[in-house]
Amino acid sequence: MSNVSYYTAEGLQKLKDELNHLRDVERPKASQAIAEARDKGDLSENAEYDAAKEAQGLLELKIAKLEEVVANARLIDESQLDTSKVLVLSTVKLKNQQNGMVLNYTLVSESEADLKAGKISVTSPIGKGLLGKRVGEVAEIQVPNGTLKFDILEISRN
Repeated sequence: MSNVSYYTAEGLQKLKDELNHLRDVERPKASQAIAEARDKGDLSENAEYDAAKEAQGLLELKIAKLEEVVANARLIDESQLDTSKVLVLSTVKLKNQQNGMVLNYTLVSESEADLKAGKISVTSPIGKGLLGKRVGEVAEIQVPNGTLKFDILEISRN
């Protein structure tokens, strides 16, 4: 079963850069650490060798997972996005009904989420609550301490 994820060009490039760094920099370092530990003698009592082999195994697992993510990644054509309702990559201007605070969020894939930059994941409670909403609608979002109500003021593209 493939897990297709959608990314902006910037987000996909970050994933590819991380994968290349792991393959081109970290993998040779792990091999070097194993070689150095092997040169220190008896492998049956060599904790440094065991630790280096375990670190290499974890690195290879991380590389394999990242390769799968990149293989299943799909690039979003931002010019084709509909601004009549909230979708991935929509920038939404919201008004919190409880305190009157106006917020701007851009909905992105889980791996691109960065709350400080105003980017929230479409899989987060707020992201899920906003998907499919239109300007003028109210999004009622269940959070651990109750229900938040947001007025959708504006929807635009990044």
